[in-house]
Amino acid sequence: METSDYFKRALRDLRISVTDRCNFRCRYCMPEEVFGKDYPFLPRESVLSVEETVRIARIFARLGVRKMRITGGEPILRKELPEMIRGIAAIEGVQDIALTTNGSLLAKQAAKLREAGLMRVAVSLDALDDETFMAMNGGKASVRQVLEGIDAAADAGLAVKVNMVVQKGVNEHALLPMVRYFREKGHILRMIEYMDVGNTNGWDLKHVVSKKEMLERIGAEFPLEPAAPNYAGEVASRYRFADGKGEIGIISSVSDAFCRSCTRGRLSADGMFYTCLFATKGHDLRTLLRSDVSDETIAKEIGSIWEGRHDRYSLERDEARQKRDGAKVEMSRIGG
Repeated sequence: METSDYFKRALRDLRISVTDRCNFRCRYCMPEEVFGKDYPFLPRESVLSVEETVRIARIFARLGVRKMRITGGEPILRKELPEMIRGIAAIEGVQDIALTTNGSLLAKQAAKLREAGLMRVAVSLDALDDETFMAMNGGKASVRQVLEGIDAAADAGLAVKVNMVVQKGVNEHALLPMVRYFREKGHILRMIEYMDVGNTNGWDLKHVVSKKEMLERIGAEFPLEPAAPNYAGEVASRYRFADGKGEIGIISSVSDAFCRSCTRGRLSADGMFYTCLFATKGHDLRTLLRSDVSDETIAKEIGSIWEGRHDRYSLERDEARQKRDGAKVEMSRIGG
């Protein structure tokens, strides 16, 4: 029962947010002056339960989803996370289960998550020096905590990638130290162009370090050669070190958009289904889950939503920004 959208893009990947809360206050995602102590986070009763999350994941798998990524907020804040992963791992057809995390709580949880069925983890880390890193995360954690989490994940048998959002004038000086460190550690570092996700991060094109700039800086020290995608619709452009010692990836939503091959849907913690990272409108699946309708009915609704999908925001950024008829969903609600 597979489904494709208006541009013939299949639904293959689902990013499942399990909480809109986070213990960091990163400037590009949840700036503290907006997401302060009085911010109206989702009440517990609005958040999908473990059973509801596993059920909707099973329905998406019937529609052809093969990869599930757990996101947030910070998903490790969700106490039932191992139980949730265990339930998703048991779903027929699911081939890959990953987690995106800031890594600060990972050291104590990595082994439990691996045992539950988690396969891969992507850890966000924007610099190796505490001054830069803590300035970016709101002073909430040190680099050491995140590196310990990365080591624990690797020791537990999880495949590890590291994600770095690169901002001009903020942490671009940290780019080469990050490349050197993770090249030696044997983990793939993925650099992410600073994106205009949400409404609160003060995005400006002049703050973007482009894919081309990053490749030039890295290539001057470590010659690179392009590598083929691992699978259709892969987000990051891959580049191997010419000496054979690993690879890097660059996620270039701004300067070299990949909308044409996007196969990703996103589910917020309160059961809203979004067909684009930059969406202004979600589709309520929670009400369906909490009614007496069948899985088949919900699957048909999701299929109908996806078949009507026209999203190509990053390919039409300037025009799309002018035509916005509402506020974009915040990244903290649906993950990256």
